[in-house]
Amino acid sequence: MTHALLSGGAAFLLALIAGRPLVAWLRAQRLGKAISAEGPSTHTAKEGTPTMGGLLIFGAAAVVTVFTNLFDRLSILLPLLAVGVALAIGAVDDRGTLSGRHQRGLSWRVKFGLIALLGVGIAWACYDLLDAHSVNIPWAGKHDLGLLYVPLAVLIVLTTTASVAITDGLDGLLGGTAAIAFTAYAVIAFAQEQAYLSTFSFTVVGALLGFLWYNAHPASVFMGDTGALPLGAALATVALMTGHWLLLPVIGIVFCAEALSTLLQIAYFQTTGGRRLFRMTPLHHHFELLGWSEPQVVLRFWLFGFAGAMVGVALALAV
Repeated sequence: MTHALLSGGAAFLLALIAGRPLVAWLRAQRLGKAISAEGPSTHTAKEGTPTMGGLLIFGAAAVVTVFTNLFDRLSILLPLLAVGVALAIGAVDDRGTLSGRHQRGLSWRVKFGLIALLGVGIAWACYDLLDAHSVNIPWAGKHDLGLLYVPLAVLIVLTTTASVAITDGLDGLLGGTAAIAFTAYAVIAFAQEQAYLSTFSFTVVGALLGFLWYNAHPASVFMGDTGALPLGAALATVALMTGHWLLLPVIGIVFCAEALSTLLQIAYFQTTGGRRLFRMTPLHHHFELLGWSEPQVVLRFWLFGFAGAMVGVALALAV
């Protein structure tokens, strides 16, 4: 645990030091976020804020991982490769959402198609290379799923990545809730004596904390899909490697609520001829329009995330 925590601390310091010059570089490259007119009107003031802050998160995490957690631990290449592929997809999409640019981002069909292909690769690697094709059920033990594991793992990667990406919308919201979720899985991995996986998770947590220094309200940099997509892919991969992927809706309760609110809104809108269940989705916008300030929404969602993480860890440790 000492090594894992020190690695997380190193990632925090590296992200903290690299953050200011990276934000300045993003601004110099005119990589400012265009704010959608479909969101709350209060968000228009954020127009032009540098995006693609995921480069800071996973740049710091990758550097620390290479120096502290890669030697003789080649299974860590799986979450690292998942991060790399998802980051590339997110960067291409972010390039199409820049202020003052006419380039379009990836369509949702293309984006999720690519994430599904990534899910196939992760599922195959878990099944064939890591011999991880089981599920851990609290109080019921470990159960092998055989080939059924592969489509389920693809579904886990796709839904987790989508849910995490949907959560990104307020200053500090995804950074904080993701840090909580990765901390929970770091504890679970450590309890399983998967020290390398615990170290990787804490390294991501440290990098996220360093990023939050610059993403705290009012944010000087946004995460963008460059950060959100790899966060979701990495979280799904870590969950699959622990076997406790059934706990994702508990540990990631905020991600689950955000995605579910969007699905319910679409279904209700279509079945009622245009009526809305929420004032706006994802769920964080609904509470904004109810009169909560942005920091209030973020902090209260963090609290739910922390409570879900505590319950999730307790369930994972149940025997």
